[in-house]
Amino acid sequence: MPGAVTKSRIMVDITHKTNTLRIATAEATVLVSKLATIEAIIKKQVPKGDVFEMAKAAGLLAVKKTPDLLPDCHPIPIEYTGVNYKIEGLTIIIEVTIKTIYKTGVEVEAMHGASVVALTFYDMLKPIDKGVEIHQIRLLHKSGGKSDRSAPPADLKTAVVVCSDRLSEGIGTDRSGARIVEKLETMSVAVHDLSVVPDVKEDIQDKIRQLTQASFRMILLTGGTGLSHRDVTPEAVRELLDREIPGIAETARQYGQSRMPLAMLSRSVAGLIGDTLVIAMPGSTGGVTEYMDALFPQVFHLFGIIEGQGH
Repeated sequence: MPGAVTKSRIMVDITHKTNTLRIATAEATVLVSKLATIEAIIKKQVPKGDVFEMAKAAGLLAVKKTPDLLPDCHPIPIEYTGVNYKIEGLTIIIEVTIKTIYKTGVEVEAMHGASVVALTFYDMLKPIDKGVEIHQIRLLHKSGGKSDRSAPPADLKTAVVVCSDRLSEGIGTDRSGARIVEKLETMSVAVHDLSVVPDVKEDIQDKIRQLTQASFRMILLTGGTGLSHRDVTPEAVRELLDREIPGIAETARQYGQSRMPLAMLSRSVAGLIGDTLVIAMPGSTGGVTEYMDALFPQVFHLFGIIEGQGH
């Protein structure tokens, strides 16, 4: 069709994700038709060789070759593969466990490995047993992705404060605060207060005090974390903190540094005022996007710790 726009097929973008320990275990079952087949496997009397070892080797290769066969599967570092067998009557149960520290999970690799192990059993056993069947391939367990992350408390009263002299004077349009609100909405966190204050220590501190007195549990500030003498947000926040949590800012900076070399110049700070979490983020849209991707939803675990539900 003349003038039509075609969209090329691309792999899912995972550059915004963080490396975490990912584990997946998949299962496949092979059913033989007679006890003699099981005995031949155990005694290593199958004509094609040691079925357990050959199938294990095939499974290891399959795991590493997964992205070569599945177009949308990302190449990832496989840091552990375990292949285990269990015999129950005429059924051989195969379990394949994969581990990696990366941005995406390994459940497809685990299921691919289990399926090739099962197919290897079938191929090696068919000369001595015409009734061999592969019954199922399924994912037993996975961890390390979104399903493991802490959900926000149902009553997480949240405020976003934009620290900017220009915006407080009505010059320009707020983008970084709006971006934070947008990111929080994807995590089902409603922002009850979105405000703009001048990048002045007293104004910032007055706003934080108002919000803490109004029982806000999370206050996210954007702007005023640069190197100019006019950028005072970190100093304003730090003076009010009861307990600073350096790891929050360090994690965000490390995440940003791998994407934009100037992230090391950010002076963000985070900590608690009573039971209220306060985080000062950069003022750019890109900066707050990276901070949100680096810290959320993991940071929600803090509220469980405060309430005595975590460690």
